[in-house]
Amino acid sequence: MDGRRLRSTVIASALAVALTAGVSAFAAAPATAVTGRVDSGTTASSAITGMWAWGNPIDPAEDARGEGMPQFEPQALADFAAAHQLRTVFLSVPWAADEGPFSAWLTDAVSALHAAGVTKVAALGGDPAWADDPSLAATWTAAALRAAPFDAVQFDVEPWVVSSDSELPAVVTKLNTMYDAARAAAGSVPVGADLPWWLAAKPQPGGGTAFDELLPHLKSVAIVAFSDHAAGTDGIVAYAKPAAQAAAAKRIPFTVGVETDTPEVAGGPAATFGDDSAALLESETAKVRTALSSLRGYGGVTVEHLRSWQDLLAR
Repeated sequence: MDGRRLRSTVIASALAVALTAGVSAFAAAPATAVTGRVDSGTTASSAITGMWAWGNPIDPAEDARGEGMPQFEPQALADFAAAHQLRTVFLSVPWAADEGPFSAWLTDAVSALHAAGVTKVAALGGDPAWADDPSLAATWTAAALRAAPFDAVQFDVEPWVVSSDSELPAVVTKLNTMYDAARAAAGSVPVGADLPWWLAAKPQPGGGTAFDELLPHLKSVAIVAFSDHAAGTDGIVAYAKPAAQAAAAKRIPFTVGVETDTPEVAGGPAATFGDDSAALLESETAKVRTALSSLRGYGGVTVEHLRSWQDLLAR
């Protein structure tokens, strides 16, 4: 699993949850679009502080796990991160990353990103099967941390894609067991996860929500709130705010994730900026910052994902 999107069926059910719950609409003052990065202390900088980076530059002829993507060369990653003043990069890591050519690339990429000002480079991975067998998550984690000096581990494991609401309590239990196994393997390296906003609208038998039950097992969370606008009951702020408030209450740092992939991949045009513009991405995420930045632990907006964001910027 590459973790690059929530499936369209999940998004559809999530929208229904929002409407049923009567999430309050968000109104924000108009924000000026910021199409480029500027030095802090001058004019307002972009609200985007991080990205998911799914891919690698390894030649597939050299290793079957290779994807041959030049934008993932260490200097290319660093140049992009520096140009956009990113603080966080979730960099995808394959299985058995400490074997073959991946360790050298990952080590160089982490070093280059740090030199470019990125303070958190996290090993990114996930497969739904890991929820059923936590030892797999622990094995992947240990190999990733042997391969390169990552600052954190980030999981994108989405078993709810093939689960019903009645199965969600069992899914939450499995994920918590998986996170705990990974934390044991990670030692002092913090473990975070990508979690969809609608988990904060799913009550659990023991009280609280599914999102509440997952938080204590994590050191950070990326709240996935895929929409192409900030305001309204189906906007990024209304989606993300309950989860953001829950994270803030437990003092868990969080970012808000937005999508730039194609509508076909994202689950529809309303779920992504991929059919819009880089200027709209900037102006709408600025509104997200205005609405949520006062919450404890707010860390900005994270973009899904490097290649589709580059495509959007190139238009």
